[in-house]
Amino acid sequence: MNYWLLKTEPSDYSFDDLVRDKKTVWDGVANNAALICIRNARKGDKAIIYHTGEERQMVGIAEIISDPYPDPKESNPKLAVFDVKPLKKLNKPVTLTQVKALKKYSNFPLVKEGRKSVVEVPEEYWNEFLEMSGTK
Repeated sequence: MNYWLLKTEPSDYSFDDLVRDKKTVWDGVANNAALICIRNARKGDKAIIYHTGEERQMVGIAEIISDPYPDPKESNPKLAVFDVKPLKKLNKPVTLTQVKALKKYSNFPLVKEGRKSVVEVPEEYWNEFLEMSGTK
Protein backbone atom coordinates (compact mmCIF):
# COMPACT_ATOMS: atom_id res chain seq x y z
CA MET A 1 0.00 0.00 0.00
CA ASN A 2 1.13 3.52 -0.76
CA TYR A 3 0.22 6.78 0.93
CA TRP A 4 -0.57 10.10 -0.72
CA LEU A 5 -1.41 13.69 0.11
CA LEU A 6 -4.15 15.24 -2.03
CA LYS A 7 -4.47 19.02 -2.02
CA THR A 8 -7.76 20.79 -2.50
CA GLU A 9 -8.99 24.35 -2.10
CA PRO A 10 -11.75 23.92 0.51
CA SER A 11 -13.91 26.60 -1.11
CA ASP A 12 -13.90 24.45 -4.29
CA TYR A 13 -14.14 20.99 -2.71
CA SER A 14 -13.56 20.29 0.97
CA PHE A 15 -13.18 17.12 3.00
CA ASP A 16 -16.70 17.78 4.32
CA ASP A 17 -17.91 17.79 0.69
CA LEU A 18 -16.26 14.39 0.20
CA VAL A 19 -17.98 13.08 3.34
CA ARG A 20 -21.32 14.41 2.08
CA ASP A 21 -20.82 12.93 -1.41
CA LYS A 22 -19.47 9.61 -0.07
CA LYS A 23 -17.05 9.42 -3.03
CA THR A 24 -15.71 11.55 -5.85
CA VAL A 25 -13.48 11.56 -8.89
CA TRP A 26 -10.17 13.24 -7.98
CA ASP A 27 -9.64 15.37 -11.07
CA GLY A 28 -8.40 18.77 -12.16
CA VAL A 29 -4.70 17.86 -11.92
CA ALA A 30 -2.53 19.03 -14.82
CA ASN A 31 0.96 19.24 -13.28
CA ASN A 32 3.15 16.49 -14.80
CA ALA A 33 4.80 15.52 -11.50
CA ALA A 34 1.40 15.28 -9.79
CA LEU A 35 0.01 13.27 -12.72
CA ILE A 36 2.85 10.77 -12.29
CA CYS A 37 1.73 10.36 -8.68
CA ILE A 38 -1.86 9.81 -9.80
CA ARG A 39 -0.73 7.19 -12.33
CA ASN A 40 1.27 5.42 -9.59
CA ALA A 41 -1.64 5.29 -7.13
CA ARG A 42 -3.61 2.08 -6.78
CA LYS A 43 -6.98 1.00 -5.47
CA GLY A 44 -6.67 0.54 -1.70
CA ASP A 45 -4.00 3.22 -1.19
CA LYS A 46 -4.69 5.80 1.52
CA ALA A 47 -4.56 9.58 1.18
CA ILE A 48 -4.46 12.57 3.49
CA ILE A 49 -6.75 15.36 2.32
CA TYR A 50 -5.00 18.71 2.64
CA HIS A 51 -6.85 22.02 2.49
CA THR A 52 -4.89 24.74 0.69
CA GLY A 53 -5.55 28.48 0.64
CA GLU A 54 -6.19 30.14 3.98
CA GLU A 55 -6.27 26.84 5.91
CA ARG A 56 -3.04 25.08 4.84
CA GLN A 57 -3.69 21.96 6.89
CA MET A 58 -4.25 18.22 6.72
CA VAL A 59 -7.86 17.56 7.65
CA GLY A 60 -8.94 14.03 6.74
CA ILE A 61 -8.11 10.56 5.50
CA ALA A 62 -9.48 9.04 2.32
CA GLU A 63 -9.10 5.77 0.45
CA ILE A 64 -8.38 5.54 -3.25
CA ILE A 65 -11.13 3.22 -4.52
CA SER A 66 -10.10 2.82 -8.17
CA ASP A 67 -6.94 2.44 -10.14
CA PRO A 68 -6.11 5.54 -12.21
CA TYR A 69 -7.90 6.03 -15.51
CA PRO A 70 -8.05 8.74 -18.22
CA ASP A 71 -10.10 11.77 -17.20
CA PRO A 72 -13.45 11.26 -18.95
CA LYS A 73 -14.05 15.04 -19.01
CA GLU A 74 -10.87 15.76 -20.99
CA SER A 75 -9.69 14.84 -24.47
CA ASN A 76 -6.04 14.66 -23.38
CA PRO A 77 -5.25 11.00 -22.52
CA LYS A 78 -2.34 12.13 -20.33
CA LEU A 79 -4.77 13.59 -17.78
CA ALA A 80 -5.50 10.85 -15.25
CA VAL A 81 -7.93 10.63 -12.34
CA PHE A 82 -8.95 8.16 -9.66
CA ASP A 83 -11.93 7.75 -7.37
CA VAL A 84 -11.71 8.40 -3.62
CA LYS A 85 -13.98 7.92 -0.61
CA PRO A 86 -13.67 9.47 2.85
CA LEU A 87 -12.51 7.35 5.76
CA LYS A 88 -12.31 9.75 8.71
CA LYS A 89 -11.69 13.31 9.72
CA LEU A 90 -8.44 13.88 11.60
CA ASN A 91 -8.97 14.42 15.34
CA LYS A 92 -7.10 17.71 14.96
CA PRO A 93 -5.69 19.25 11.78
CA VAL A 94 -1.95 19.14 11.08
CA THR A 95 -0.89 22.54 9.77
CA LEU A 96 1.76 23.41 7.23
CA THR A 97 3.38 25.53 9.96
CA GLN A 98 3.74 22.42 12.16
CA VAL A 99 5.29 20.44 9.31
CA LYS A 100 7.68 23.24 8.32
CA ALA A 101 8.80 23.61 11.95
CA LEU A 102 10.46 20.18 11.85
CA LYS A 103 13.68 20.04 9.79
CA LYS A 104 13.03 16.38 9.06
CA TYR A 105 10.31 17.40 6.59
CA SER A 106 12.32 20.09 4.76
CA ASN A 107 12.55 17.93 1.61
CA PHE A 108 8.97 16.65 1.80
CA PRO A 109 7.12 17.84 -1.34
CA LEU A 110 4.44 19.61 0.71
CA VAL A 111 7.23 21.91 1.93
CA LYS A 112 9.63 21.85 -1.01
CA GLU A 113 7.18 21.72 -3.95
CA GLY A 114 4.26 23.74 -2.65
CA ARG A 115 2.41 23.85 -5.99
CA LYS A 116 2.36 20.06 -6.50
CA SER A 117 -1.21 18.94 -5.81
CA VAL A 118 -0.63 15.19 -5.35
CA VAL A 119 2.43 13.94 -3.49
CA GLU A 120 3.59 10.58 -2.20
CA VAL A 121 3.90 10.31 1.58
CA PRO A 122 6.49 7.90 3.01
CA GLU A 123 4.88 5.45 5.45
CA GLU A 124 7.01 6.83 8.29
CA TYR A 125 5.69 10.36 7.62
CA TRP A 126 2.13 9.04 7.28
CA ASN A 127 2.33 7.49 10.73
CA GLU A 128 3.90 10.64 12.19
CA PHE A 129 1.22 12.89 10.65
CA LEU A 130 -1.50 10.67 12.12
CA GLU A 131 0.24 10.83 15.49
CA MET A 132 0.49 14.62 15.25
CA SER A 133 -3.25 14.72 14.56
CA GLY A 134 -4.12 12.43 17.45
CA THR A 135 -5.68 9.99 14.96
CA LYS A 136 -4.98 6.27 14.75
